[in-house]
Amino acid sequence: MRFLTLSPEAAEGAILAHRLVADGLVMAKGERLDRARIERLRQAGVREIVAVLLEPGDTHEDEAAERLARALLSEGLVTDRPGTGRCSLYASAAGLLLVDREGVDAVNAVHEGITLATPLPFAALAAGDMAATIKIVPFAVPSSALARAEAVAAERKPLRLAPFRPFSARLIQTILPGTAEKVLEKTTAVTRERLAAMGGRLLADDRCPHEVDAVAASIAAAAAEGFDMLLVVGASATADRGDVVPSAILRAGGKILRFGMPVDPGNLLLIAELAGRPVLALPGSARSPKESGVDIVMRRYAAGIPPSPEDIARMGVGGLLSEIPSRPQPRQLRPRPGQERRIAALVLAAGRSTRMGGENKLLLEVGGKAMVRRVVEALAASPARPIVVVTGHERERIEAALVGLPVTFVHNPAYCEGLSTSLRAGIEALPEDCDGTLVCLGDMPRLTAPLIERLLGAFAPERGQSIVVPTCGGRRGNPVLFGRAFFDEMKRIAGDVGARHILLAYPEAVVEVETGDPAVLVDVDTPEAFAQLREQEP
Repeated sequence: MRFLTLSPEAAEGAILAHRLVADGLVMAKGERLDRARIERLRQAGVREIVAVLLEPGDTHEDEAAERLARALLSEGLVTDRPGTGRCSLYASAAGLLLVDREGVDAVNAVHEGITLATPLPFAALAAGDMAATIKIVPFAVPSSALARAEAVAAERKPLRLAPFRPFSARLIQTILPGTAEKVLEKTTAVTRERLAAMGGRLLADDRCPHEVDAVAASIAAAAAEGFDMLLVVGASATADRGDVVPSAILRAGGKILRFGMPVDPGNLLLIAELAGRPVLALPGSARSPKESGVDIVMRRYAAGIPPSPEDIARMGVGGLLSEIPSRPQPRQLRPRPGQERRIAALVLAAGRSTRMGGENKLLLEVGGKAMVRRVVEALAASPARPIVVVTGHERERIEAALVGLPVTFVHNPAYCEGLSTSLRAGIEALPEDCDGTLVCLGDMPRLTAPLIERLLGAFAPERGQSIVVPTCGGRRGNPVLFGRAFFDEMKRIAGDVGARHILLAYPEAVVEVETGDPAVLVDVDTPEAFAQLREQEP
């Protein structure tokens, strides 16, 4: 292959080396110069071009790319037509791409102009996704080098698609006092979607107390009904092989294969086996649709290539899937000089009080003041700043009830679409320099400034304590403090739900503050609850 500067008349059969623009004429790099193109060059007044002449023993880039792609083809992969020296392979069905790294390296070692690129091994591909691309770097490569690359590809077959196979799964969720039904329902929905993406279907979603006997009984019942894969999501994350869920698996006749994996999120995954079928005790991150170690392992089973404990141990390289919110961020480790961390208060006051029988509960008087005013006065007496109140239903009346208090109002016109819309509106209104926010309900009139200060004082993201939740008698309540690292995830919540599921998804980030104060458990949703609250007034 030779690069030459030629007149158009002398370039017939050569390849244009560079893009050419002249007097309205545009020709792309790599075009082969036939008589018609040469005539167009002459008419445009082009007198010289840089062209490439192929020599005996050269193979054109497109032919070379196509030949190598065909040598690489294996079951589950298809190829397309070549162009500009490139030809790609695609998945013909959904599955995992199996890559022999040494085989790929061997192809790439043949000649610098012959390149093969692939995703990481065990990449999940949908039908039509690119599995590899061959790019011939120059306009041609020596035919002898191409033949060697073809031989290596044909012998090693370094690429293979393991298609997902239809399978059935059962889900068991354990329950502790305070476990919200909405969290359980969201986990079911996320699990169903996760399974569907890899060819699986959810047969059943069972619930049981977070106790060894109860979980063991549920596992045994699931085994009797039959499954290809059993998933267990604990109300409390598994912390040890002797914890509730692994103990229940053993009691049901199962065997623990591996606890813990070097993939983040997903460290607390436990892999077990019962009668030859996989049982996975999932970490809290499985409640989120975000990619985690759970997906990596489940896909391996779905593709018929279950990971061994040794395989799991080798997943550390590439195992840092994303920067997770529960990990302390650099700005969290260095508070601003001379200042405390800035924690905002976010008051959700947009709801329609549909269970209250027509009255706006936030405007009902408790101790001579509107309920929402009592909440905001407690916040105003604490260090939390700014105080952002999200309005929606009866906006003007809520604003009038808070006259004179140091608040910023944000109106949510989509309040009818559910709690998540108010949460999103409030988060988006917070200043960029706040380190976290205390999410408060407008119907908690027993909230006090000292209690709020205790929650703010427990916030320590440098120690991994970036979610603070009050408890009373072991039951979790409100308000809940979330670090800034969780704001993006909070804005993505949809429907009539709050951010409670984030506590379950990131258990390692949660610090509980036992208050001994039932005020953290009291919100007023019904006329009966309001009547009971009035009876307790001094």
